Amino acid sequence: MKDSKNIIPLTTAQAWAKKWRREEGTYNSHHELHAFLIPKEDLTGLLSEGVDAVRAYLGVDDQDVEKLMIVGTKYDAVTDTYVDMTPDRIVNSGHIYDFTRPCPPSCDAASPLN
Repeated sequence: MKDSKNIIPLTTAQAWAKKWRREEGTYNSHHELHAFLIPKEDLTGLLSEGVDAVRAYLGVDDQDVEKLMIVGTKYDAVTDTYVDMTPDRIVNSGHIYDFTRPCPPSCDAASPLN
């Protein structure tokens, strides 16, 4: 049985997605971004690098395409913080990944979250 502590109901996910896309809001004022497609093999590759967790950052590239940048983290018990494993901190490791595709255009048109 899956650990359900981080599982949310579909209705909650729909409400959160709607709030992100609302026209009068400022959450997603850049474009029509709904989601990101993340290939399984990229996630498993990142997780195989010995991370304790991952952190995702939002950004926009020089062509105005939304990006989800993902970096591995290591837990620091002294500070009770998950520290980003960026190239300036981890020699020969600590990559920042951009392996996502924004939705649109990489969307599931039939998804109840759209």
